Amino acid sequence: MDKDELKELARDPRFIPGIYNYCDRWCERCSFTSRCLLFAMNEEQFADPESRDINNEKFWRNLHATFQMTKEMLKEMAEEEGIDLDSPDTESAMEEQKKIRDEAESSLLSQEAKAYADMVDAWLSSSKTLFEEKDQSLNQQVQLSLSNTDPEVEVVTIKDAVEVIRWYQHQIYVKLMRALTGAREDESSEDDYPSDSDGSAKVALVAMDRSIGAWGGLQKHFPESTDSIINIHVYLSCLRRKTEEKFPHARMFVRPGFDQELS
Repeated sequence: MDKDELKELARDPRFIPGIYNYCDRWCERCSFTSRCLLFAMNEEQFADPESRDINNEKFWRNLHATFQMTKEMLKEMAEEEGIDLDSPDTESAMEEQKKIRDEAESSLLSQEAKAYADMVDAWLSSSKTLFEEKDQSLNQQVQLSLSNTDPEVEVVTIKDAVEVIRWYQHQIYVKLMRALTGAREDESSEDDYPSDSDGSAKVALVAMDRSIGAWGGLQKHFPESTDSIINIHVYLSCLRRKTEEKFPHARMFVRPGFDQELS
C-alpha cells in the first residue's frame, strides 16, 4: 500500500475517525475492527503469514515500507503547514519533548505503574507450581466426575484472567506516560478540544479496571494465594485512585466509537 492508496482508504465512511487513538490494541477482542482504519491498514500491509512473522524478511520489508510511507506523509503535512522539520526551532521543540518525557518517567504515577508490571512478573513466576497443581486437580475432576462445577469452564476462566492481566501489565505504564506527557503539552495549548491526555488516562483507567477484575477472578480460584493477590489488588486500586486524582476529567472523556452510540 502506498500513500495514495492509504489516503483513499482513509476516506471510506465506514471508518470511525480516531478510534485507534484511544483503544487497547487488543484487536482479537475488539468489536470495532471493521470500522478501524488502523486495523484495515494492518490487514492490507500484513496480509499473509510470512509478513506477520517477525523472523521473516518479508515482515521487516513491510515494516520498513510502512515507516517510509509515514515519514513521507509527515513531511507532506509539515510542508502544508509551513513547518521546516530541519529548522533550529524544530530541534528545540524536540529537546523540549525529551525534557517533558524525562519528567513523566520520573513521576510517581509512571514509577508505580512500572512497579506494578514487575509485581505481575514476580507473582506469576512464583505461582507456576500453583497453576500446575490447579491444572492437575482439574484434570482429575474431569476424569473422576468429582466436581459439581465444570472444570473446563474453570480452566478457561483462569486462562482468561491471566491473559487480561498480561495484556494490560505494561500498557498501563505506556498509556500513563502518554497522558502525563500530553498533560504538559496541554498547559501551553489554548484549544477547546477534549484533552488527549484525558483520553490516554481513560485508556489506562479502563486497563486498571479490567486488571483489578481479573485479579479478583484469580483470587476465587486460588484462595490459598488470597494475601498476595489482595496486596496487588490494593496496590493497583491505589494507582487507579491517584490517576483519577491527577486526571479528574478522564472518566468523562468520550472515546470515538467506544463511548458513543453508533448508527
